[in-house]
Amino acid sequence: MNTPADPASESPVAEPARLTSLDALRGFDMFWILGATSIAGALEKMKANEFTTLLATQLTHVTWEGFRFYDLIFPLFLFIVGVSMVFSLDKALAKGGPGAVLWRVLRRSLLLFALGVFASGGLSKPWPDVALGGVLHRIAACYLLASLAYVLVRRARGLVYASVLLLVGYWSLLTFVPVPDFKLAKPVVDEIAERIGSSSPDAISASVTARVTGSYEEGRNLTNHLDFRFLPGRKAQDYYINEGLLSTLPAVALPLFGALAALLFKNTSLTPSKKMLWLIAGGLACVALGLLWSVQFPMIKRIWTSSFVLVAGGTAACLMALFYGIVDVLGWRTWCRPFIWIGCNPLTLYILNPIVGFQSLATRLAGGDVRSFLDAQVSPGFGGLVVSVTGMLLVVLLARFLCRRGIFLRV
Repeated sequence: MNTPADPASESPVAEPARLTSLDALRGFDMFWILGATSIAGALEKMKANEFTTLLATQLTHVTWEGFRFYDLIFPLFLFIVGVSMVFSLDKALAKGGPGAVLWRVLRRSLLLFALGVFASGGLSKPWPDVALGGVLHRIAACYLLASLAYVLVRRARGLVYASVLLLVGYWSLLTFVPVPDFKLAKPVVDEIAERIGSSSPDAISASVTARVTGSYEEGRNLTNHLDFRFLPGRKAQDYYINEGLLSTLPAVALPLFGALAALLFKNTSLTPSKKMLWLIAGGLACVALGLLWSVQFPMIKRIWTSSFVLVAGGTAACLMALFYGIVDVLGWRTWCRPFIWIGCNPLTLYILNPIVGFQSLATRLAGGDVRSFLDAQVSPGFGGLVVSVTGMLLVVLLARFLCRRGIFLRV
């Protein structure tokens, strides 16, 4: 373990070549995506008490309105994308012109979108049962739009203006644009389709003459209705998805927040402590503003309301500051080495997870009679906990192997 730096001796430092804390935070984020939440569920099943129930609750998504820790996971990744984006684009811009960089951004975005289609089932089912929206699809869209903004602006003030425009613009659309006054629920949609003799989304929407504005109710808001009418392919919620068309706009603000953090890290006139303080201050300001805004515009992760994006982005900035201070400033890295391994290969592990099924593989190693024996001899539910922990150990071991061998999947 490295010796902690003396804060009193700090002075402005050169631009960092690479932020180890960024890899660690990315790995921390992926740790939960790849199955660590099952450990919390297993703990609650083994021994339900206030702590285990709280832990399990925080590691599940809010049904609609509200905010839990697990609702932060995807926004945090988009924030991290923005931080990484600045370092990689600045290097590319130094080697070539904006034209070459924009072509590279477009190529990477299309490849990432294609991987998203593959990870969502690919062409295993006939059209229209192919998913054209999801996690990787949204990352691709946000990376593309945020990269374009950064290459064209490249100033902190311009990125702030772009973020404000996205968040306020999205609020304005959801608040003032009228939508057909019916809920996108199967019984309602089926009844209308039967009455008009057509299952066409356009015909169903046109048949309802009543309009409503300022609705943020599930299935009865502008974001969901636009997905119903214009998003092709399979939809996770029958008529709309959590990573839909319109809600991509506020989500782009998250990599822009990350880009602002990266510009702060690259500022050689600031000491590491001041960088941390600026990050924390900015993060807390976003959280406060988001909470205040949520009084009128509720925090809803599934349609990525502006208040939700502010709270998630502000929390992500504070986490970034915490990891930066511990890992890069103090030099304490031994504890987060597994996170660094995972963070160096997030795309590989994410795509492999549904194919290999780390938790399913763990069941083959520690399920069956082994699980029953542990449940009977140690404690009821202990076998399930061992299976969950084994699954995550498989993830860590594979990540370590790939990292040690220098195997990285890049797009």
